[in-house]
Amino acid sequence: MPRRRLFADLSPLRESVDFRWLWAGQSLSAVGNVMTMVAVSIQAYDVTGSSIAVGGLGLANLIPTLLLGLFGGSIADAVDRRRLVLLTSTGLMAVGILFAVQAFLHWENLWLLYLLTATSAALAAVDGSARRTFPPRFLPVRLLPAAAALNQLSFQVAIIAAPLLAGVLIATVGIGAAYAVDAATFLAALAGVRRLPPMPPVGGGATVGLRSVAEGIRYAARHPLIGMIFLLDLNATALAMPTALFPALADTHFGGGPQTVSYLFAAIGVGGIVAATLSGPVGHLRHQGRAMLISVALWGAAIGAVALTHHLWLGLVCLAIAGAADIITTVFRATILQANTPDDLLGRVSSLDLMVGIGGPNLGNLRAGTLGGLLGPAPALLLGGLTCLVGAGILTASSKTFRQYDASS
Repeated sequence: MPRRRLFADLSPLRESVDFRWLWAGQSLSAVGNVMTMVAVSIQAYDVTGSSIAVGGLGLANLIPTLLLGLFGGSIADAVDRRRLVLLTSTGLMAVGILFAVQAFLHWENLWLLYLLTATSAALAAVDGSARRTFPPRFLPVRLLPAAAALNQLSFQVAIIAAPLLAGVLIATVGIGAAYAVDAATFLAALAGVRRLPPMPPVGGGATVGLRSVAEGIRYAARHPLIGMIFLLDLNATALAMPTALFPALADTHFGGGPQTVSYLFAAIGVGGIVAATLSGPVGHLRHQGRAMLISVALWGAAIGAVALTHHLWLGLVCLAIAGAADIITTVFRATILQANTPDDLLGRVSSLDLMVGIGGPNLGNLRAGTLGGLLGPAPALLLGGLTCLVGAGILTASSKTFRQYDASS
C-alpha cells in the first residue's frame, strides 16, 4: 500500500475550509475540556479528601447528559444548528470562566463544583448533538470516514496530552490556570463555528418535544443499519468495559501500584492514537458493517486476553490492540450514522449516539466493578471479553443486511 495511504487521510482538511476551521477549533477545545475534567477531580478531592465525592462528579455529569441528550437532538433539528452551537459554546465558555473564578478566589464548595459540572454537561449534551450534524453539510460521503478518523485522532491526543499539561499548570501556577485555559480554548471553537454558513433546518424544522424525540428513536430502531451500530457499541462497552477494574487488576494480577494503573489506562489511548494515525486505509473500505463487526469482536478478544497473562507488557499490548479496535468501531459508527440518516433527523439520531457513547461505558464500568468485587478482577475481565465475543457473534449472525452493507452504493 502506498505510504501516503497508510497515514491518516487529510483530504477533508485540504478540500473543505469549513471542516478545517471546525476541526482546529474542536481539537483545541478538546484539550481544554480534558484539562477541566482533571482539574475538577483534583479540586473535589482537595476540598473533601473523599473519593466518593470525586465519584459524584461522574453522576453530576451523567444525569444532565441523559436527561437533555434526546431533547438536544430535537432542538438541533428545529433551529439553525450553527446559531445553536454558537450559543451553547458561549455558555460553556462562561461556565469555564466561573470554574476559574471560584478556584482563584478559593471558594471551596463541593456543591458549586457539582453545579458547574452539571451545567456544563447539560450545555455539552445540546452542543454535541448539533456539532455531530455538521460534517455531512460540507463534506461528500466519501470523506466522512476520514473526517471521523481525524476527529478521533485529535481526541486521542487530547486525552493523553491534556492531563500532562494540566498537571504542570496546577503544580506551577494553580488549579485556576487549568480552568482558565479551558475557557480560552472556547474562543478557538467559536471562531471555527462562526466561519460556517448558516445551517437552517431542512423542511422547516421539527417541533421540539416528546413527539419529535420519539420520531428519532423510531427511525433508529427500525433502520437495519442505525439500530445495529448502537447495539454493537453497547455490546462492546456495556459488556466489556475494563477501566473500573484497572486499580484492582494492577494490585492483585500484575503486582503493581498506581504507576501500573496509569500504564493500563495509557495503553488504550496509545493504541487509539496509533490506529487514528494509520487510518488512511479506513476511507477506502466498502464493507464498513463487516469491519465494525470484526473490530467489536477484536475489542472483546483483546480485553479478555488481558486476564490470561501475568506479564504486564503483554497485557499492555492487548489493551493497545483493544484501543485500536475501539477507534475503528467509533469511526465506522459515525460514518454509517451520518451517511444513512436524513438531515432533518440527524440531530435526534446523533443525540442517541451521544447517549449510547456516554451511557454504555458507564454501565460497563458499573457491571465490571460489581463483578470484580464478586469474582475478582481477572475473572470479571475475562467474562466481559467472552460475553462481548458471544454478543458480537450473535449480532453478526442476525443481520445479513449489516454484514453485506456496501458503502459505495
